[in-house]
Amino acid sequence: MINTYEEAKNKLLTFSLDEECQSFFEKNNCFLELAYCKIFTSKLADAEKFFKQTSDFSSRSKWGYKLAEILLNKPVQYPTYFELRNFLEIDLNLLINYQKGEYVDEVLSYADSFFSVNPEVYKYIGRVFLKNGVYSYAKFFLQRAKNYFYQDPELHILLAEFAILEGRDDTALKAVNACLNILPEYFPAINLKRKLTKSGLEID
Repeated sequence: MINTYEEAKNKLLTFSLDEECQSFFEKNNCFLELAYCKIFTSKLADAEKFFKQTSDFSSRSKWGYKLAEILLNKPVQYPTYFELRNFLEIDLNLLINYQKGEYVDEVLSYADSFFSVNPEVYKYIGRVFLKNGVYSYAKFFLQRAKNYFYQDPELHILLAEFAILEGRDDTALKAVNACLNILPEYFPAINLKRKLTKSGLEID
């Protein structure tokens, strides 16, 4: 039995949504959380309605309302720079783990438009696919990010992680060195280079 908000929220965010969890949100008027329940149970019109109820005072609900409209194939006002930075990656991760592939594809159809608002969008998308083991999509979006936003140090670390997964340590080291050329004191790059060069691998 769910007795607290934290228990219900934890179930929602760990991809364990069930009727008891949804019922808790309904009884306690947790409209934002209930809206996400409706998305993950494919009740998009209800999700749109619940997001709208709290969109006047919640930035997450404002984003969620736009997300619901995207999934409903309605004309949509593009999310803001900060909405994309704060919520796109989180919600893509949720959609992937709730096995809503058709919704993921719908969001991805807006990737280029989102990029015009926030040029880090390709990196966000590539990172979430990388962390979820969807490597073909990760490679596509990380490469697009590299083409358009080369000066981002974190991007090169993500490319290095991808290369390591493919067994291409030499390529990974090149990506780490590219990162250090941009930001010499970037600790994740220093640490990863240390690991890669333990066996004597070195590329200038």
